[in-house]
Amino acid sequence: MKSIKKMVLVSAFAGTCLTTHAQATPPAIPADPAIEANIRQWLQRMTLEQKIGQMCEITIDVVSDLETSREKGFCLSEAMLDTVIGKYKVGSLLNVPLGVAQKKEKWAEAIKQIQEKSMKEIGIPCIYGVDQIHGTTYTLDGTMFPQGINMGATFNRELTRKSAEISAYETKAGCIPWTFAPVVDLGRDPRWARMWENYGEDCYVNTEMGVSAVKGFQGEDPNRIGAYHVAACMKHYMGYGVPVSGKDRTPSSISRSDMREKHFAPFLAAVRHGALSVMVNSGVDNGLPFHANRELLTEWLKEDLNWDGLIVTDWADINNLCTRDHIAATKKEAIKIAINAGIDMSMVPYEVSFCDYLKELVEEGEVSMERIDDAVARVLRLKYRLGLFDNPYWDIKKYDKFGSKEFAAVALQAAEESEVLLKNDAHTLPIAKGKKILLTGPNANSMRCLNGGWSYSWQGHVADDYTQAYHTIYEALCEKYGKENIIYEPGVTYAPYKNDNWWEENKPEIEKSVAAAAQADIIIACIGENSYCETPGNLTDLTLSENQRNLVKALAATGKPIVLVLNQGRPRIINDIEPLAKAVVNIMLPSNYGGDALANLLAGDANFSGKMPFTYPRLINALATYDYKPCENMGQMGGNYNYDSVMDIQWPFGFGLSYTNYKYNNLSNCSKLILQI
Repeated sequence: MKSIKKMVLVSAFAGTCLTTHAQATPPAIPADPAIEANIRQWLQRMTLEQKIGQMCEITIDVVSDLETSREKGFCLSEAMLDTVIGKYKVGSLLNVPLGVAQKKEKWAEAIKQIQEKSMKEIGIPCIYGVDQIHGTTYTLDGTMFPQGINMGATFNRELTRKSAEISAYETKAGCIPWTFAPVVDLGRDPRWARMWENYGEDCYVNTEMGVSAVKGFQGEDPNRIGAYHVAACMKHYMGYGVPVSGKDRTPSSISRSDMREKHFAPFLAAVRHGALSVMVNSGVDNGLPFHANRELLTEWLKEDLNWDGLIVTDWADINNLCTRDHIAATKKEAIKIAINAGIDMSMVPYEVSFCDYLKELVEEGEVSMERIDDAVARVLRLKYRLGLFDNPYWDIKKYDKFGSKEFAAVALQAAEESEVLLKNDAHTLPIAKGKKILLTGPNANSMRCLNGGWSYSWQGHVADDYTQAYHTIYEALCEKYGKENIIYEPGVTYAPYKNDNWWEENKPEIEKSVAAAAQADIIIACIGENSYCETPGNLTDLTLSENQRNLVKALAATGKPIVLVLNQGRPRIINDIEPLAKAVVNIMLPSNYGGDALANLLAGDANFSGKMPFTYPRLINALATYDYKPCENMGQMGGNYNYDSVMDIQWPFGFGLSYTNYKYNNLSNCSKLILQI
């Protein structure tokens, strides 16, 4: 086996080493005199309208010719470009056209058209941003990597950096210079629909992986982003992963110490290592929306860290201060609150009224020119650091490694290192060649399930249409063991996509799987979740679906050994079926090479090395993280106070088995483990 350099987490809580507000902090990114001189010149000659336009970000659909695009493929509307860029001087566009991934050539064609318009009308290049969060999410034929939760399970900094380098290269191959990644929210509540986007529950793992990803995306010099790198955007600043209700974009209630020591830690480290931009948490904490929180946006991030990067909103979140949170009476007042709090660019995303309202606020003295100039300087600085003034678009022919076998090998390695062996009684695994395998479960033959959300589309529901070149678990096992040795009978299947019905299942046919088990030596049950993303992924019960649990129970009654393969974005409760399995593998969301990786691991052609990046709950009302306090895990007391408080979990953070024996030694004392940031 190849040696694997991994991060070993030896402290119960590394984040406690972080300090409070910095004093006389040196610049997070050393200023470049030439860039700063150019910015000063621009600020002196720009009109107010031009400045405000640079602070506005509009979704690509606004400037698309939607009718023609539906008939002939994506194309832009010259009339809308005239309005958005010509009249309103908008400085940024984002998102994927028509809601689905595009060829790199189509991206390059569109962005060239946008940049030519921007340079002609304003003399300032547009900056285009996309959510390439696990490889080239929205660029067809590129390399998809495992989702963030899987990369966290690798505990491998170098692999995370390399995957970000490849993602940057392939993103740049479509003339896109800015990616809204990495995601370093702490996934500390398994109910949360976005748990799979980050690196797990621990602040140290998220910090280390986040820094590695930033270096991979941006390269070594944040003032000069090279031809094969992009600007990173850390998200979502901050505390997004612990909503009180467990539902996406609902309020949190985070103590100051937890916010400072845990949730702030990845952003602090990334900024000090050159991260050029940050996207803000859409939620509300302790009654105050993050987009209105001047202390967190301006004081903690810009002033205390002496950081000159860009803060961008999330989708429509300034409007939400009015329409959802009701801390502003009008959208205009919401803009005043957010800009004065420290927002530099508003992801509007559909209406240019932001520009009109902000101009009025400046003219009325409600927003100062000093605040406008600071925000615009940060936008221009990002564009200069990306070299967009000299090269607003480029020849994509030089990106000849795009979608290469070299990049695929890294994605396969990442998938192999991310899949976690949780149980292996009686050495059930590896499975010898020649065995008859019954493959069952709704996730057994789906690329959509392997990829999850942010995969070719927002909800990931079209993944099977674009992944014919890759292997589902079924296809990978057929290649590994021979099709004649694989009996495929799913028993439970997901309903066809309709209005984000990711949880819906067809009428089960469990009896067919039970009948097929008679021909098998061993059963592999691929269970879990279908793809979802953000708020549509909210649920009310973490328990795995009844159909899937009944499938496993019925198969267990046959007496054949069962291997559970958990393919899901968050831990689903399986305490009633886990004892029925001889082996359990948690593959989470390993993406396009996840099926091949699993086949290699099940056959013993690769060894398991992944570790759990989160605590897997056993019971619906017993959610926990590894850094609990001693009083949360106490046995029953004597006398009148005969209560207990026991941490009853399925698998702990950091747990993971292997086909080999190993032990840890020479571990450092926690007091010596200081974050080098």
